[in-house]
Amino acid sequence: MALVQVLIVSGMLMRAQVRRTTMRLCLPTYRLALIASLLISALALIATDTGAQTAQELQTRCDRRDASACFRLGSMYDLGSGVRQDTVKAVELYTKACDGGNAQGCTKLGFMYNYGAGVRKDKVKAVELYTKACDGGNAHGCKNLGVMYNAGEGVREDKFKAVELYTKACDGGEALGCSHLGYMYDLGSGVRQDKVKAVELYTKACDGGEVHGCTNLGVMYQNGEGVRQDKFMAVELHTKACDGGNTGGCNNLGVMYHTGEGVRQDNFKAVELYTKACDGGEAHGCFNLGIMNERGEGVRQNISRAKELYGKACDLRLDDGCKDYARLNR
Repeated sequence: MALVQVLIVSGMLMRAQVRRTTMRLCLPTYRLALIASLLISALALIATDTGAQTAQELQTRCDRRDASACFRLGSMYDLGSGVRQDTVKAVELYTKACDGGNAQGCTKLGFMYNYGAGVRKDKVKAVELYTKACDGGNAHGCKNLGVMYNAGEGVREDKFKAVELYTKACDGGEALGCSHLGYMYDLGSGVRQDKVKAVELYTKACDGGEVHGCTNLGVMYQNGEGVRQDKFMAVELHTKACDGGNTGGCNNLGVMYHTGEGVRQDNFKAVELYTKACDGGEAHGCFNLGIMNERGEGVRQNISRAKELYGKACDLRLDDGCKDYARLNR
């Protein structure tokens, strides 16, 4: 059974007949990335709020129509930081912030509507709020709005509009926007394909601390796309992504150890990395770990465990996992 390289494109799988299962990260992972970036920004604002103001002090300021105070207090209730978590209260406060002209409040309120946190899920309303945030100069809002246009959620799908919004987000300092824009250039989606430009944007994202950009850049170095092939650099970038909590990076690094590309071949290390990826919900990690268990590479051969792992990959919507689960279940 040969390993295949997999690119995930809006939930569809495209295969290239090579003996590895590296992957770029794109739309199926945007929700986690979007959540992480919003949580990080909210936590940073709470941590750096001058005078370490209490919830009561912020409430007083919010009641006086201080939109910034409403946003900060909303973030505290949203995350349960210094107060009991209350997403309904957070929505109320983000609404006050947004109505008061705070673009960050509009972005967070859009997020709440997008995922039905503290309010009934409403993708159309989320698009409206992200638009308001983006028009107000909030790069997070532009990036999130780009995701909606790219996926066709709450608005008619428009890849060209998504590229425009990702560009605005990236130019505004939103590293994940740069990563998403790089992916569009990488595939030629909504823009003329340009691998060199994709490398430039993935680099900007990675340098900006966005680990999705790091692992995508690692794939480019690994395959020699848009840049001179450099397996050692690929290992370095996948390691940075994995250490940063990116499960796709852990899977990709596992492939490098499994095949001995850019690093000394080590099946035991590959198993460790595939396990980390799978435990983090990465379908390709589960699938690759299933292969190791079925073959007895880096771990004692265990067909029952392999079937379980293929089943998990299938549950995570990886078609190859479904096929191999069915094969072992006959």
